[in-house]
Amino acid sequence: MSEPDTPPEPAYRRVLLKLSGEALMGDEEYGISRPFLERIALEIQEVAASGVQVAVVIGGGNIFRGVAPAAHGMDRATADYMGMLATVMNALALQDALEHQGLPTRVQTAISMQQMAEPYIRRRAIRHLEKGRVVIFGAGTGNPFFTTDTAASLRAMEIGAEVVLKGTKVDGVYTEDPMTNPDAMRYRRLTYMDVIAQDLKVMDATAITLCRDNRLPIVVFNCVKPGALRRVVLGEDEGTRVEAEEAEG
Repeated sequence: MSEPDTPPEPAYRRVLLKLSGEALMGDEEYGISRPFLERIALEIQEVAASGVQVAVVIGGGNIFRGVAPAAHGMDRATADYMGMLATVMNALALQDALEHQGLPTRVQTAISMQQMAEPYIRRRAIRHLEKGRVVIFGAGTGNPFFTTDTAASLRAMEIGAEVVLKGTKVDGVYTEDPMTNPDAMRYRRLTYMDVIAQDLKVMDATAITLCRDNRLPIVVFNCVKPGALRRVVLGEDEGTRVEAEEAEG
């Protein structure tokens, strides 16, 4: 009898998944698409079942877009705090979807709201991950003027993640906008300096600089594409990898 196929080994032990709020909209104009939420929860559950520790940061654009007209002319700090609350709403929605998959999950927030979530405590977050729980970080860094991309880079370094997985609606970083130019080519690998020098829309400059200074790789991939998250975690040719120049072969 032939031996059963051995499942492939994941390329990472601990990852930080950054999901854009826009991805959670699905085909809606704003809000949360339940079908997408259920599918991404299933994919996270599959990755966690392979032994990978998963932490998540979610943006808030899907909710804040619905109140953006009211925020026009508003003080920037106030608007940013509203955006942080939107990320917490998304975090609670994802927690519910993950727990429906039987996956223990904790939400930690940078702004105290103890009736709904734990306060962000680095050592507690790491302990949750070691026990096989998914940890979702809400409310960004807790400070205005910083994006959730920067929060993702910061939290990834704090918890010792090996990579930031940036989930978007496209298959990676392209030479041009693939939505308008079908001949645009996908970059398979880029350096941090490539991203900064060419002003490529991977993550904001602060997030890229944090990753560069700490040699934390980033993989940009299409989180809407079924199975893409699993393929990225397995180290397959999915999306675009951003890393230090000397790591390129």
